[in-house]
Amino acid sequence: MSQEKDIESRRRFLKAAAGTAVAAAMIGTLPRVARAADLPHLADSDPTAKALGYVEDASKTTDAKHKAGDACSNCQFYSGGPTGYGPCQLFPGKAVNAKGWCVSHAPKKA
Repeated sequence: MSQEKDIESRRRFLKAAAGTAVAAAMIGTLPRVARAADLPHLADSDPTAKALGYVEDASKTTDAKHKAGDACSNCQFYSGGPTGYGPCQLFPGKAVNAKGWCVSHAPKKA
């Protein structure tokens, strides 16, 4: 009798494990939410962009705080690639230009 209970218990475990594996596989095939490529580009007219002095091209800024070579691509808040657009922690839900710059620029720590 005990052996039958063990077999039934194993069967329930295996069914549950198989169901969990199938569910995990299905969730993995769902589209990712808010991929960087899907984020809208930050507009210069955005209130946060204006408040932080964001510019699409760092070489065109006239802000005295800008240092030569500073750009979003080498800022600790930027998590995109070295070119194109990517997410920035300062502008949630928006993508900024890797060549851009704002007054909150903080060099990445090596």
